[in-house]
Amino acid sequence: MTGTHDDAVISRQVRFLESLLEEKGIVGGDTVDEVIDGFLSGASPVNGAKVAARAWTDPAYRERLLADGAEAVGELGFSSGGVQKQRLRVVENTADTHNVVVCTLCSCYPLRLLGPSPGWYKSEAYRSRVVRDPRGVLAEFGVTLPESVDITVWDSSAETRYMVLPRRPTDSDGLSEEELAALVTRNGLIGTAVL
Repeated sequence: MTGTHDDAVISRQVRFLESLLEEKGIVGGDTVDEVIDGFLSGASPVNGAKVAARAWTDPAYRERLLADGAEAVGELGFSSGGVQKQRLRVVENTADTHNVVVCTLCSCYPLRLLGPSPGWYKSEAYRSRVVRDPRGVLAEFGVTLPESVDITVWDSSAETRYMVLPRRPTDSDGLSEEELAALVTRNGLIGTAVL
């Protein structure tokens, strides 16, 4: 892994770009802050939890979600990306398959559905190790899966973001969609937790 995606390098590049925009009179520093705050205001793992709960309670919605994630989350008023349109692929955990998401280059992630990414997701240790040793990394998160369960690692990019549809918790029959959504965690939507 090269240092081209090093946080310090990226921070310097962002500061340089902001300074240049301010110097040219294109935007002021307050404007940049307002845009970032506005963008993040609707970003929350609660959004992804609502999507998962709907998929668990509505089989037709689940099929649409797995076929075209961006379109399906749009039905609930959410988007998967920000300024540029990204493809959202939702991958489903089953009894035989467990999915986990990573971005090996930086930290691409469906921010609007999962909220700001956790520090460990951006770390080089997670980004490099989960691809080579997904069972070992998942064990560090407390997820131990039988050897019979296949683990698939999905690598997000600027064009395609991934979200895991966790398995519905056992003994959750009779719960409302809202109650089901309360059971979903951000780590479950990344695949580093089971519900």
